[in-house]
Amino acid sequence: PMKDQNTSHRGSSFGFSVFNLMNAIMGSGILGLSYAMANTGIMGFSILLLIVASLAAYSVFLLLSMCIQTAVTSYEDLGLFAFGSTGKVTMSSYLLIVKSELPGAVAGFLSGDESGSWYLDGRLLLLITSVCIVFPLALLPKIGFLGYTSSLSFFFMVYFALVIMIKKWSIPCPLPLSSAIETLQVNAYAIPTMAFSFLCHTSVLPIYCELRSPSKSRMQNVTVTGIGLSFLIYFMSALFGYLTFYDKVDSELLQGYSRYLPHDTVIMTVKVAILFAVLLTVPLIHFPARKAVLMVFFSHLPVSWICHILVTLTLNTIVVLFAMYVPDIKNVFGVVGSTTSTCLLFVYPGLFYLKLSREDFLSPQKLGVCFFSLIVFFTNCIANCILNSLILDAF
Repeated sequence: PMKDQNTSHRGSSFGFSVFNLMNAIMGSGILGLSYAMANTGIMGFSILLLIVASLAAYSVFLLLSMCIQTAVTSYEDLGLFAFGSTGKVTMSSYLLIVKSELPGAVAGFLSGDESGSWYLDGRLLLLITSVCIVFPLALLPKIGFLGYTSSLSFFFMVYFALVIMIKKWSIPCPLPLSSAIETLQVNAYAIPTMAFSFLCHTSVLPIYCELRSPSKSRMQNVTVTGIGLSFLIYFMSALFGYLTFYDKVDSELLQGYSRYLPHDTVIMTVKVAILFAVLLTVPLIHFPARKAVLMVFFSHLPVSWICHILVTLTLNTIVVLFAMYVPDIKNVFGVVGSTTSTCLLFVYPGLFYLKLSREDFLSPQKLGVCFFSLIVFFTNCIANCILNSLILDAF
């Protein structure tokens, strides 16, 4: 039988833990932030992104507090501990993220002239990269082993941001701005896209448990460093992407560069870099997703390598199938960001804290959690209503 993933080991270094957390945070969401800035303005975007990043860090602190208080070491088990079997099924809802993280970016990059050579067939290339890169990495037994690939993914993201900043002066300013009415209609995508971009919570506790000399303060430093660096890269790439295209920015940023600089070698290397960065994020998502599947469907069976491999293979197959038929990335960011991402990012950690914390309900900490949960809930409801009407209009 396979050894339990929480078995004692030397642990991951602080740097590798930061890279793993940033890899969990930064994925295809970075491609939609310039579009969000185009619909909120620079000042509005800056404030909203800072608020979302701060709330993401705060909710991670809540998870760490509950982990230390209950000795529960995974997001899914916290749901089970707090809400019983109902929570167990609810926590598995973030499998929606697994089907959305890879498709949103990969479908746009790999779509070529599928009537030509095999190496221009996007679906075939997607299948090859999934089998050769994603699946082997997802099979690793411990999340700490991904520190090397996470550091590589981080440098890919930095390269992306630097190229976006440099290429701002390579493209002439596009045509005049659109009307304010159209801008207001798509503002509903802004906050969900930001929420989607900071989703890392299902990977936080596994990273914490494999941290060398784990402690709450040490993991908080990992969190602040990871979210802070992610915020900086997000903001700079979104700002210069927006200043390049203004209201002509696409919901997937690199599509604009393909239109204005179709044969630019640097842009092509950026596409490859972002593609690999997203692909290297997917194995990190497999760890909590696989644990959720095992907990929901196979909790009565002993953990074994056979079960580990079969569940990983099934998840990878589902991701690839959805990637082949993904809708507009804007709708992926909007719908997933306003539903699953918001729950995982803000709602569930607050509920865990209210349910499991030993503090009095009228304590400042619990009242603060209630306050920010209500704000998130009402904001999410408004965004969902607008998004539903926009998606229905699209059909």
